[in-house]
Amino acid sequence: MRVDALLSRYGYCTRREAGGWVRAGRVRCRGELVDTPAKVVIPSDVTVDGEGVEFADGLYVALHKPTGYSCTHDEEEGAPTVYELVPPRWLQRHPSVQTVGRLDKETSGLLLLTDDGNFLHTLTSPKRHVEKRYEYTTAADVPADAEELFAAGSLLLRGEKEACLPAKLERLAPRHGFLTLREGRYHQVRRMLAAVGAPVETLCRVAVGELSLAPLHLAPGEWRAIAPTDVLP
Repeated sequence: MRVDALLSRYGYCTRREAGGWVRAGRVRCRGELVDTPAKVVIPSDVTVDGEGVEFADGLYVALHKPTGYSCTHDEEEGAPTVYELVPPRWLQRHPSVQTVGRLDKETSGLLLLTDDGNFLHTLTSPKRHVEKRYEYTTAADVPADAEELFAAGSLLLRGEKEACLPAKLERLAPRHGFLTLREGRYHQVRRMLAAVGAPVETLCRVAVGELSLAPLHLAPGEWRAIAPTDVLP
């Protein structure tokens, strides 16, 4: 990869600006100053301002999303976005950094971000049925027979033509528990619980695939680099 392409790919500057970075001595390859933006390099051999190229092999990050944040790049919704919680340079990478699926504004918990389109597609493809686990509290008791109803895969949500796939409901208390899904319909957890007369009060995604939020020890708004195999071994 050419140095000017590298600096643009990883969000440092535009290709046009790369010459200025090189002339300023900000780019080295294997410790030696790079003298032209046309030099072909291996990203892992390069340092910029004395530091290695960030996420040279692809960006994979787990974020503890707080409530009140939107998962869109569009700020017109009037809420802060999760992209305000990560380094601004990430937003200049090519391909761009995206959330792997979305959590609605009032849902907190584990959110993955990546610039790897294949990783994103694998996790969001309906054919893969990657499990997502949510912890909920509700404003009314969840009926005991909801466990059997959800597990049977026979719940038809309003406006849907196909029943939900079988889901695992774990009632820890009448108004508190976990729900594990293998699909990702619009506001699905909220709609499923509302359908059995138990509107959601709080909702937190606690796991995606094999990756759980608790062992990451992330406070709301904090993030940590992960490996793709942490989610899908």
